[in-house]
Amino acid sequence: MRSTILSMGVLETIGNTSLVELRRVVPTDCARIVVKVEGQNPTGSMKDRMARAMVRGAETDGRLRPGGTIVEYTGGSTGASLALVAATVGYRLRIVTSDAFSEDKLVQMAAFGAELTVIPSPKRLITRSLIENMIDTARTIGGEPGTYWTDQLNNADSIAGYHPMGAEIWRQTSGQVDAFVQSVGTAASLRGVGTILRRHDPRVRIVAVEPAESAVLSGGPPGAHRIEGIGIGYTPPLWDPDLVDEIVPVSTTDAEAMARRLAREEGLFAGTSSGANVVGAIRTGLMLGPAATVATLLIDSGLKYLSSGVYTRAGSALVQDAEVTR
Repeated sequence: MRSTILSMGVLETIGNTSLVELRRVVPTDCARIVVKVEGQNPTGSMKDRMARAMVRGAETDGRLRPGGTIVEYTGGSTGASLALVAATVGYRLRIVTSDAFSEDKLVQMAAFGAELTVIPSPKRLITRSLIENMIDTARTIGGEPGTYWTDQLNNADSIAGYHPMGAEIWRQTSGQVDAFVQSVGTAASLRGVGTILRRHDPRVRIVAVEPAESAVLSGGPPGAHRIEGIGIGYTPPLWDPDLVDEIVPVSTTDAEAMARRLAREEGLFAGTSSGANVVGAIRTGLMLGPAATVATLLIDSGLKYLSSGVYTRAGSALVQDAEVTR
């Protein structure tokens, strides 16, 4: 009897990522810290979830029509995710980005067929003026006929794209979640996951992470930083302060150091915002104590940051160690 092989399209492989408990970077007297390994998604990022949701939402209500063009401003992960969806469904994709972001991300977007407009940034730092320049450029392109601007900072479809992640965390922890920690870019993932967890248990503590150098959610001034994907320099439109119990500022230095520790001590290769998440989760875990469970996200794969300097910035120690053991 001939066996039947069930196949699925690549978009159906998005989600249902692993939940892993951290063991070596977590200090004594800290809560149990568990992380969703979102680098397991097709493009290596959680943004695959929201890109699929934004495109499907626009198709459903007619904002995006067959043969149309999609445009977005992005540091790279959202762009790669949109490029994946566009390539699969058959849309042209135009991306506005910057040299402030990892070259690996730009190459990945182009590999999926995205057409890039790259805006230079002084010293390649992420600033409010850079984000606003990218948005203005995308808005102009989005006004062209047959073009749909996904406008991720204002697109509520992206929130629903993260609802399944909240359900996954609840299921994978058997309902044992005391806090959820997530860094804020558009705030869609914080809201999407946090809303679902709160539906299951209104007592779940929701903690937002932002760059210490640009701690605007905490009431500080905007500033330049190197934590890609978060900290746009002003309060994102999708931000919901009523959902959040606490805001934790994390410095670029601490976020990068934790990203390196995750690779070397936990075998988990992730980006700088993931490092910031783990720093925030540990601070929350120390406050809640060892009987609690804190969930957070490893937002994307460290493969997106090979050219960024994250893994060589600490005096090139990692490279030197590798050379010694050849």
